[in-house]
Amino acid sequence: MTGITTPRSKHFSALAPEREPRLAFPSRGSSLIGPVDAPGLHVMSYNIRRRLPKLLPRNPDLWRHRQPLMRRLLTAEQPALIGVQEALFTQKQFLQRALGERYRALGHGREKNSGGEGCPIFYDSHRLEMVEWRQSALSETPTVAGSVSWGNRTPRVVVEAIFRDRATGIHFQAVNTHLDHRSRTSRLRSADALRNIVQATPHPTIMTGDFNTDADTHPYAELTGNGLLIDTWNSAEAHLTQEWGTFPNYGPPKRNRKRIDWILATPGVVAKRTGINVTRYEGGWPSDHTPVQAVVRFAEPR
Repeated sequence: MTGITTPRSKHFSALAPEREPRLAFPSRGSSLIGPVDAPGLHVMSYNIRRRLPKLLPRNPDLWRHRQPLMRRLLTAEQPALIGVQEALFTQKQFLQRALGERYRALGHGREKNSGGEGCPIFYDSHRLEMVEWRQSALSETPTVAGSVSWGNRTPRVVVEAIFRDRATGIHFQAVNTHLDHRSRTSRLRSADALRNIVQATPHPTIMTGDFNTDADTHPYAELTGNGLLIDTWNSAEAHLTQEWGTFPNYGPPKRNRKRIDWILATPGVVAKRTGINVTRYEGGWPSDHTPVQAVVRFAEPR
């Protein structure tokens, strides 16, 4: 598969020349990264936008319009590990069919009855073996499904899993979440809970999520403080795209806007390449968010 036209070895940074290199959007049927061979691991974080009823026929938010676009994007990219946000049960089923028989899903809805939006982790079972997993509420009572605390009106959850990379034998932890969009207190307290999850395991960690806050705010500092987690956008050896805002909301992509979707990792997880995928098909977006993608490698265990 072909990628974007700019050479992938180019790293765009604040030290780049004044005249910015021109980046073409990925062409029809192309991929930003596509399938990756071991030891590289292709990771994606993607808020797919929950399905809403009673929308006008031409509304770009209509799920039936977005389904074929999302299928095309996932078929082209084929990440080995995907942290998804806002997936309703039927959307989760669709994603699993779109990804193919190799893929498995972990996680369920955030409500008391396990319904509603979820933050499932999808993984390529040919590449990754799931060892254990759990879903918790981001609240004072994490084991109580549907519980809320800290000012958020809707439940917020985190899905965490331990995987063994079949290609390298390395064990690692994947964490996927979606922080509250209204309550700053909830986002900050949730970030503290996520820190505890990372600190509780001896394994390297990859964290994906829609954090509903920019990468210069207190929750970001809480997660990346003292080097616990590193933003792969900042540490990557190569950027495949410019720093697009990750919530275009069906409008044209814009640079240097809020980057609220992140892929974070513990030190020792080396980010080789990263990009913010602004692929559109015939002008249509698969979601109101852009997928964030990275290729990482794990340091060899001692």
